[in-house]
Amino acid sequence: MFFSVFHLERTMPPSKAQKDSTFSSRQTQSENWSKAYLSSKVDTSSSNNLKAFSFNDLKTATKNFRSDSLLGEGGFGCVFKGWIDENTFAPSKPGTGVVVAIKKLKTESSQGHREWLTEVNYLGELRHENLVKLIGYCSESENRLLVYEFMPKGSLENHLFRKGVQPIPWNTRMRIAVDVARGLSFLHNLDANIIYRDMKASNILLDSDFNAKLSDFGLARAGPTGDNTHVSTRVVGTRGYAAPEYVATGFDLSIT
Repeated sequence: MFFSVFHLERTMPPSKAQKDSTFSSRQTQSENWSKAYLSSKVDTSSSNNLKAFSFNDLKTATKNFRSDSLLGEGGFGCVFKGWIDENTFAPSKPGTGVVVAIKKLKTESSQGHREWLTEVNYLGELRHENLVKLIGYCSESENRLLVYEFMPKGSLENHLFRKGVQPIPWNTRMRIAVDVARGLSFLHNLDANIIYRDMKASNILLDSDFNAKLSDFGLARAGPTGDNTHVSTRVVGTRGYAAPEYVATGFDLSIT
């Protein structure tokens, strides 16, 4: 049986002066935090594997981010379908070259920038058949974008929960589960292992043959090192998907 890890504590309501002081302190912290992350740079050793796109090139590739190029939208921002040349990565006309998925960060999201940076630095280094391939990025002025390989079947979530979609056969579901397990095993068995921290159906993308790949590494972090068995962290991810012992303790446990 699982017990709630949350409880209510009766306290005296804060005075107006305390509220104003708290608000001012949090506002200053938020402004300082935003400035620090917006000025942070991509790890150049990671980005060597990636194409640095200009914002104008990605505007052209998506037809100026038109609504008919929109693939989806999430907390990070919007994802658009685009076309680039297979060899030069220059924008190309629809129907020619290679299809890509271009994720555009909401400009007002300072937390999104941190996740954008994490994703570039991890997926810029990692290559595995069960991890979505990051092709490149754009970091120009306040614009933050990511360019991925296009996954024609979309997310597993759409196939499981969207009405009117053909149900996935059980043998295909088992293949997807194995693909996901392989992706996680790869991350956990690296010399510097990585904890994914955002496992859910919407982050599992499917290619035209229903091969599955993990996507969205914005919440990933380095795992324990040396004799440590876990790392302590604030609880992140999507409510309902996290392991109960992680929610209860705030520990990301090592995989042995």
